[in-house]
Amino acid sequence: MSRLRIFANDNPATPELDTSDHAVMAEELKKIGVRFEQWKASQPVKAGASQEEVLAAYRADIDRLVAENGFKSVDVVSIAPDNPQREAMRGKFLDEHFHKEDEVRFFVDGSGLFTLHVDGKVYEVECVKDDLIAVPDGTRHWFDMGPEPSFVAIRFFTEPDGWVGHFTGTDIAQKFPRYERGAR
Repeated sequence: MSRLRIFANDNPATPELDTSDHAVMAEELKKIGVRFEQWKASQPVKAGASQEEVLAAYRADIDRLVAENGFKSVDVVSIAPDNPQREAMRGKFLDEHFHKEDEVRFFVDGSGLFTLHVDGKVYEVECVKDDLIAVPDGTRHWFDMGPEPSFVAIRFFTEPDGWVGHFTGTDIAQKFPRYERGAR
């Protein structure tokens, strides 16, 4: 289940808001320029589906987003709990960083935790199957896929080199809980 928790950046123990209501999540995130939507596949996507099959199942939404935002490439990334590189992959995203382009992800399956640091607040967004999150360029954030990552996501890029993180050097990400799938 999707979830949004909002904290003061100096109080990681007590959320000011804790909700799984998609409309409330979308409205709260919209206030800081973050797009949050839910998509449904036009056809079933089976485990082990090819990138082409995944993209075909969401073609109408993908085409709409590409037309609205001018994305130049779209791909599918998948990671399973038994991936031998999972610790290194997880570690790459755990420190606060920002990008010079929007970070847009649609969760075809599985889950992950985007944590955004905006105007003295920390927005913890648990994204699950059917969730789209679009984090505006320049937004400080980090991403945690958990110790046993399991997700398939569609990624959208405007730059040919794809994901480039600019790390802030702060330790704020270490002050907030790490992602444990299913923990409430």
